[in-house]
Amino acid sequence: MRLKKIAIIDYGFGNIRSVVNALNYCATAEAVVINSPVEMSRFNGAILPGVGAFGPAMHFLKKKGFDEAIYNYVNTGKLIYGICLGFQLFFEKSYENGIHDGLRLIPGEVKKFEKKNKNMKIPHMGWNNIKIFQNNSYTKKMFKSITNNESFYFVHSYYVMPINLLQTSSFCEFGVKFCSSITYKNIWGSQFHPEKSGEKGLVILKNFIKEVNA
Repeated sequence: MRLKKIAIIDYGFGNIRSVVNALNYCATAEAVVINSPVEMSRFNGAILPGVGAFGPAMHFLKKKGFDEAIYNYVNTGKLIYGICLGFQLFFEKSYENGIHDGLRLIPGEVKKFEKKNKNMKIPHMGWNNIKIFQNNSYTKKMFKSITNNESFYFVHSYYVMPINLLQTSSFCEFGVKFCSSITYKNIWGSQFHPEKSGEKGLVILKNFIKEVNA
């Protein structure tokens, strides 16, 4: 069987090794790390991972020219998946340490969790259940073979909420109900880390790979 090559965008934010290992473990894909925007056009599937702060990450994407490359890539209809910070970068604006413009692929904002009580520890770290929002056919593709209320692994202090809730494919609660994933046309994203979420996370990655054109 021919392996599907998936681009992992390395823009200097976060350890991408776990994403690479998880994709290769799926046995249906070959992860290829790229650090130049001109390489993106060679792939039909791409993942934008990331751990860290929104502003510096967005600055680096622009400096490297990855912002324009991602716009062009998405406009061709090819599939992209944003994970954690990569997911947040898809949105219009973030309020993390100031106000920063994002990639504007999805209308909405990135906001900080507010501490509701003394027992609420920020960042939101560890396993939490998600509620699948069965709003369209895109959601069904992402969560095929995943039941409602499954647990996934999170590490974040900021959360997103799309303006158009029909772009949301799952919700999670941590002091507030927030968007834990989106699936809209050729844009996938999750606040949780599928590569760190055990077998269920691998199922989502396999579902993503399946949707990528050979």
